[in-house]
Amino acid sequence: MSEQHASRRPWITRGVVGIVLATFFSDVAHEAATAVLPLYLVSVGLGPAALGAVEGFADLVYSLSKLGGGMLGARLARKRPVVAAGYALTMVGTASMALVQGVTAMMSLRAGAWVGRGVRSPLRDYMLADEVEPTHFGRAYGLERAADMLGALVGPLLAILLVYFGLSAREVIGWTVVPALIPVLAILFLTRDRHVIVETRPVGARTALPPDFKRFLGPVLLFGLGDFSRTFLILLAAQALGDAGHSAPATLSIAVLLYALHNGVSALAAYPIGKLGDRMPRTRLLSCGYALGVVTNLVLAFGSNSMFVLSIAVVMSGVYIAAEETLEKASCAALLPRESRSLGLGILASANAVGDMISSVGIGLLLQAGRPALGFSLAAGAGALGTMWMFHFARTQAAKDRTASGV
Repeated sequence: MSEQHASRRPWITRGVVGIVLATFFSDVAHEAATAVLPLYLVSVGLGPAALGAVEGFADLVYSLSKLGGGMLGARLARKRPVVAAGYALTMVGTASMALVQGVTAMMSLRAGAWVGRGVRSPLRDYMLADEVEPTHFGRAYGLERAADMLGALVGPLLAILLVYFGLSAREVIGWTVVPALIPVLAILFLTRDRHVIVETRPVGARTALPPDFKRFLGPVLLFGLGDFSRTFLILLAAQALGDAGHSAPATLSIAVLLYALHNGVSALAAYPIGKLGDRMPRTRLLSCGYALGVVTNLVLAFGSNSMFVLSIAVVMSGVYIAAEETLEKASCAALLPRESRSLGLGILASANAVGDMISSVGIGLLLQAGRPALGFSLAAGAGALGTMWMFHFARTQAAKDRTASGV
């Protein structure tokens, strides 16, 4: 959309600041815990398959809760209390992992934390869309994604610092309660529900979803089947260092630093990509991001045992993840009318989580079997099909826009 038609209404509002702060500190807490999880599992005799199971189960719960959050948001005029409660549940679930040792208990608590993340996600994204004009969706979601990835950079670095000062993985997870409290306060005191009106739709009435949005979901889901959890990068780095069987501080620090590099690249790329998406067709730009993701998986397929090649793949992954997460949300918000935006964002997030779950479990099993090339090649194949489909969707949308404008 042209900059000439952008609204003069300030787009960095108090609500935007509150959402950005909540996103940042929540990810600091989440990623600090995530950073020590893979090597901690290995240190107690568990391998990539266990990591895939933990992350895959969390993604499944995440998927269902995002869909539930979207459906709930479609019925609620006031979404802020639910968003705050979601952040609180994530805080309690993540910190409580420090109190248990078994995989089953850890899976349950992590899943509980992700229920909070899932339910709040579409409602928070809805609130963000309410804060800005459609001409600034790309920038708003780009800024929010930048805060997310900046938190994902600070979180692992915080974990390294705490490990350096002698804290165990369990103690690092317990201390995440401190940054995790800030998002609850930010949502409660800095944001508000805008345009609160009495719902006129009868109970049981369905929220309409536009056909273009439904067509958009197809390539999103297909690409997601090759979009595994980025926590595998920590494990790959440890394997490349030749010390994946021990959670030695040196190995942990180097592996987590590589993961932090990934998140730092994403933090730097998210806002510029979102701003560019406000100036050109977003789905076309998203297709290019998908294509970069396919190349990234091919690089991992044939070079994940080399730290140099892995470092290149990490940088590429950081850029494509920024494009994917920013432009999918911005495109979704633009395709949906306000009354169905909460549900649509929940469905989008759920589709992504389903793809992540399947991909994470598959990658974990194939890494456990010593077949990384096959795992990442299959991920690249699914991503390539999703990329071609998204390119086709972008061309179709461009043709419709030209017809509508009489060009």
